[in-house]
Amino acid sequence: MPISLDPAAMEKRVARFNKLQTYQRQNFDAHGIPPGAVEKITARKVYPVMAPADYQGRSAGAPVKGPPGLIVSIAECEPGNGPGLHRHLNTVENFMCLTGRFEIAWGDNGEHILTLDPLDMISVPRGENRSFRNVSDVPGRLLVMIVPETAEQADPISYAPSLAKEIEREYGKSALEGLQKVGFKFEEPAGA
Repeated sequence: MPISLDPAAMEKRVARFNKLQTYQRQNFDAHGIPPGAVEKITARKVYPVMAPADYQGRSAGAPVKGPPGLIVSIAECEPGNGPGLHRHLNTVENFMCLTGRFEIAWGDNGEHILTLDPLDMISVPRGENRSFRNVSDVPGRLLVMIVPETAEQADPISYAPSLAKEIEREYGKSALEGLQKVGFKFEEPAGA
């Protein structure tokens, strides 16, 4: 007969939103990355919720340690906010709009666009350029589910080299190096 978890053990498997810390606070502050540099590459606030115990990356501080192959976070954006165009190199990124409305752009230059309303979902394959932006007039939240398609439990992301130069020019080399330490890459797509 299976043994049930006691309430204290089950509570360790719960993420309470009012107790979550953004991964900006968990990672970028620790590496001395200025907030302005962070805002060029990520949503204003990203709350890690669940990550594999052996996950290496921005969401490693998630309070719930889940199975390999799934990283869950909540991106919170005020109107107009969202990350620039980027590619996840070995993960599928799935977005479900919880509140607000989000414009999802994809393609080499973000030339394709659609809008997610609350409870709409999209799955963006690895290697595809993508960005998202809150296009509503209220703060919006996206449930983000990242699924590694390789054995490595990591989620490297690549941005254009021009963004690296911009970050270094505005915030210094240490800011750029800090971003690279937590998994951000700045390179042209293969075959470009």
